[in-house]
Amino acid sequence: MYTLDNGRPSLPPSLMCGVLLLQFYDDVSDGEAVERLKFDLRWKVALGLPLDYLGFDPSSLSVFRGRLLDNGEERYAFDRFIQVGRGAGFIPDRVSLIVDTVAARGAGAVQDTYTLLRKGIRKLLRAMGYDVPGKRQGLGGRAKQLVAGYLDEDRKAEIDWSDPAERARQLGVLVRDAESALELALERVDEEGVRSAGWLLTKILGDDVVSDEHSNPQLGEGTAPDRVVSVTDPEMRHGRKSASKRFDGFKVSVATEAGSELLMDVADMAASEGDGRELLPAVARVEGHAGVEVGRVIGDGAYPSGDNLAGCANHPGHPVDLVSPLGRPDEGKVGKAAFRIDLEAGKATCPGGQEVEGRKVRDEKRRPVLKFAFDRTKCESCPLFSRCVRSKKHGRVVHTHYHESHLQAARQRQETAEFKELYRTRSAVERKLAELVEHGLRATRYVGKGKRGLQRLWTGAAVNLKRLFKLAEERGVELQGVLMATLGGSLPKAGLIAA
Repeated sequence: MYTLDNGRPSLPPSLMCGVLLLQFYDDVSDGEAVERLKFDLRWKVALGLPLDYLGFDPSSLSVFRGRLLDNGEERYAFDRFIQVGRGAGFIPDRVSLIVDTVAARGAGAVQDTYTLLRKGIRKLLRAMGYDVPGKRQGLGGRAKQLVAGYLDEDRKAEIDWSDPAERARQLGVLVRDAESALELALERVDEEGVRSAGWLLTKILGDDVVSDEHSNPQLGEGTAPDRVVSVTDPEMRHGRKSASKRFDGFKVSVATEAGSELLMDVADMAASEGDGRELLPAVARVEGHAGVEVGRVIGDGAYPSGDNLAGCANHPGHPVDLVSPLGRPDEGKVGKAAFRIDLEAGKATCPGGQEVEGRKVRDEKRRPVLKFAFDRTKCESCPLFSRCVRSKKHGRVVHTHYHESHLQAARQRQETAEFKELYRTRSAVERKLAELVEHGLRATRYVGKGKRGLQRLWTGAAVNLKRLFKLAEERGVELQGVLMATLGGSLPKAGLIAA
């Protein structure tokens, strides 16, 4: 079936894996990757190809990535290089991880509310099949106008967008059309595509639109925490790395091994989530895929929540030492750490000496915690009043956490010299984040969780391959033998070593 002069030539998976590594290393498109494959001597050497190699169609790379995802092999190169690091002795059986996140732009277009509604209506009507003219038979009246208006043309209304009154009228039109499209979809909710598009349009309405006192739709104030920002990629979200730095897309959680500085985990997460949400899942992934024991995790102040501290202390099989500083109050303010809380006695004493007993309440997860309400009259006579009390009606109120004992222990520990010495090593992950960004991690290439994850992992694999060669040079390890023993015939070993 496959011969040199007849039929379509086969593309060995070993070659395709090598091309993917170089593609993510150089951060180039599929088309540019094939051009370099044909004309860049460095790529030919790395892949062991003859000078007259003619390449292949760029779509083959897309097909190959799809096959990796379909067969659950998106971690293939990343996990294989971790095995090489283990085989060479660079990664010990018990590791210390340094963790952080980096912002990544989404692949979809960020859209305003008017565009979100228009595109959402169009998406729902297409999901119902009305983009095919034959499917429109039997539609009449309002439904027929709706389908024609959103599927036969797709552009913003021609109004004066600088006029608030015209914008308000257009919002009303879009909301009424969205409600009509949702009503039309009620008969088809058993179809997955229709249900998914209907949920998206309903969420856009809920996130962005409110009603005034006359039941007229208007844009809501503020931003919903989980607001959809793109119909093109509905999983994109608003995110913040600081109070002044906002981005649209995703976060990428990164864990690097402290000793070797090899990446142990690279994973996608929602931009709107706090960095600490991915800590325990990252520990589980590292132990599950790398076959190591995580003994310590070092991270910034986004990680030491009460739940994370307790989760690390009660980690299955062995405790994990979480080295992360708890946040400090704003300058000049009196924080919770200034209060002496006796959990056994159920009492708290403020910095001014006022002591109160706690009342049992429940937190947002319905878990029992203590609430300490200090008398406002006594608070007003305290010199710390303006720096301590936020309310204009009540005295200072302090809540304990369900895992308050872990938080108290962490606050005490972070003042020790041992903690400060361990935490000093956290800067290694910043260098690794910068290196990943250099190789294109900041820009998401694909839509869909699986494809995004593949991009993160193969970019991480390319960075790890660089680090493996550097470690081998520094420590005098003959890496070629380890590569051949660990990888077998799965990658073009000699070429990658030569490159």
